[in-house]
Amino acid sequence: MKPVLVVDDDPQMRSALKEAIRRIGHKADVCENGLEAISRITRTNYALVVTDMKMPGMDGLTLLREIRRRSASQPVLVITGHGTVENAVETMREGATDYLLKPFSFDALKKAVESVMARPGLSREIITSDPGMEKILSLARNIAGSDISVLVYGESGTGKELLARLIHETGQRADHPFVAVNCGAIPENLMESELFGHEKGAFTGAGERKIGKMELADGGTILLDEIGEMPLSLQPKLLRALQEREVDRVGGKEPVRVDVRVIATTNRDLQKECREGRFREDLYYRLNVFPIRLPSLRERSSDIPLLARHFAEKFSAAEGKTVKEFTGKGMALLKDRPWRGNIRELENVVRRAVLLCTGDSIDTEDLMFDDVGELAEPAGFPIKIKDMEKEMILRTLKEVGGNKAKAATILGVTVRTIRNKLNEYGQE
Repeated sequence: MKPVLVVDDDPQMRSALKEAIRRIGHKADVCENGLEAISRITRTNYALVVTDMKMPGMDGLTLLREIRRRSASQPVLVITGHGTVENAVETMREGATDYLLKPFSFDALKKAVESVMARPGLSREIITSDPGMEKILSLARNIAGSDISVLVYGESGTGKELLARLIHETGQRADHPFVAVNCGAIPENLMESELFGHEKGAFTGAGERKIGKMELADGGTILLDEIGEMPLSLQPKLLRALQEREVDRVGGKEPVRVDVRVIATTNRDLQKECREGRFREDLYYRLNVFPIRLPSLRERSSDIPLLARHFAEKFSAAEGKTVKEFTGKGMALLKDRPWRGNIRELENVVRRAVLLCTGDSIDTEDLMFDDVGELAEPAGFPIKIKDMEKEMILRTLKEVGGNKAKAATILGVTVRTIRNKLNEYGQE
């Protein structure tokens, strides 16, 4: 259960938001004004701040600016009044993570909150001592001051978005929005509206005007994450937007000018995608002005101990534990892994290990890996995946004192899945 801070001067809205966030699966603290919110933020590390825009004294925009002055990485979800789209755009330009227009449904709030919670928990700092990786970081900083389009290649979990943020935050657009669009996570029928926006009544269900991600990024940087997943039908419209520096909202009467720097990432071979007709060659050349390839963790294996200790210290502090080191056997096991999920997989493994560790050092018995189906008993007989799944669930529940929500977070499943599995085991 990750802590969320709700800031709203309306007692009924505070209560409703607190209950909604509890139903989503997180703990919520509440306060009625911005000054109280700042006081709480200095004492507690919140996973998300949810604030109303219009409040007496310190309003939501002022609170957002104060939060950004203190922390560039604190996620903030701003709630703004019905029809005040311009205010929503301003909050995004001031650094809000996302916004919701009133009135909104529980599902809309749930989607916005879970979108923040689902983001990779990597530190904003890129941890490395690998000479090749250090050259890449130096290269990224050198081009940060220009507006050149960058295409970042790399396997999933190598830190492509992290590198994109580094380029943005060390460049001339650092004081303007950084807006990320996951091209593989948005349904095809919603992608155009998400990217370019729509006008009220443009299609069934379009009850209000929606500002698209490219317009929200005006003056800053837009990250087109996993661009290889973008539907072929939408690629000509994106190409036109990049060439003309303007977007056409769905249902709009005239184009809207935008000034954005484009960084795209992909885990695919886009040249191959072009040859096979799944990606437009003209769009590829528009994006691939300055290519950067991030190495896999296997290619920078000397960073494994450094990253593992960094994550252990990070999660140990978050959980109030004293685990900061690994035994020799524990570290040797990490070094021998193929790490197909790269840094993200390593982070997840260390996070689980910190929670399961009962001493000061992480040993082999604390390390739970994702590919349980490949494990085998000493005698050579394969362990059934269902048996290993059961062992992982029950062991995790034991370590967190039976807290199903916490166990679900550690294992990367829903609380409902935990309950269903316990029913299946006859232990609910």
